[in-house]
Amino acid sequence: MSPTARALQQLRREGWLAEVVERFIPGARVRRDLFGFADILAIKADHPGCLGIQVTTTGHMADRYAKMTSEPVVGRLRVWLAASNRVEIWGWSKKGPRGGRKVWTLTRKEVASG
Repeated sequence: MSPTARALQQLRREGWLAEVVERFIPGARVRRDLFGFADILAIKADHPGCLGIQVTTTGHMADRYAKMTSEPVVGRLRVWLAASNRVEIWGWSKKGPRGGRKVWTLTRKEVASG
């Protein structure tokens, strides 16, 4: 199961309405995030605005944050946040005791400003 599929499963367990907004551009053979920073968009009745989520593995969370806070993405991020929306980076990795069973674990980081 991909990190994006795990994230959708987690969001739906928490009661969010969520959809993938990342798209694949076949001619260029690249994936493009919505506004350069969102793989998934989620909404929930008791949370104002939208939640944009960048999904990755835990080891790449710092790379995704650096991408979000560099030009030209940071300008779009600032507009998104100013419109009362939120952004989080979700990192997935297998964790567990040495020699024991490893389970997929989620690490969340809120992006407060650009």
